Amino acid sequence: MVPTVSFRVLFVFLVLAHHRRRVIHFNVTAHPTSEWTAQQIAEAFPWDTVPRYLPHDRDSIYGDVFRQRVRAMAIREVLATPRSPWQNPYVERLIGSIRRECLDHLIVLNESSLRHTLKSYFDYYHGARTHLSLEKDAPETRPVQPQELGPVVERPAVGGLHHRYERRAT
Repeated sequence: MVPTVSFRVLFVFLVLAHHRRRVIHFNVTAHPTSEWTAQQIAEAFPWDTVPRYLPHDRDSIYGDVFRQRVRAMAIREVLATPRSPWQNPYVERLIGSIRRECLDHLIVLNESSLRHTLKSYFDYYHGARTHLSLEKDAPETRPVQPQELGPVVERPAVGGLHHRYERRAT
């Protein structure tokens, strides 16, 4: 749940690939329903990219329409035990990171601004933010830059909230 400047509450739905901690799909809505969530799953996994398992909690947005869509896509649901966030630690960690590193530092105006901010954050998250579990690499593997490439320069990311550091030839 993300509050806006007008005290409207927005909800963010995201799909995370565990292997490289990559956000495959996300979207924002003020009114999440089972139908909307089923559509998000279809958009997240087009054609032959369907995973074997889909872990999720027991929220009402995963209702009958969602379950039918997942079953039709031949995905096996793995339900978390009630009040057990540790059963899906990768997503819980990502949600905490989004809050601490991004949303706690700005005011969201509306759905469009939240979508834009999250897209910018995920670009940073995938390309520059390091993860200890990935041996201090980002979800999108980065080459090691030798000193011969030049001095380290700072590039702002997420509207200046974060920075990416790279070597640039002078």
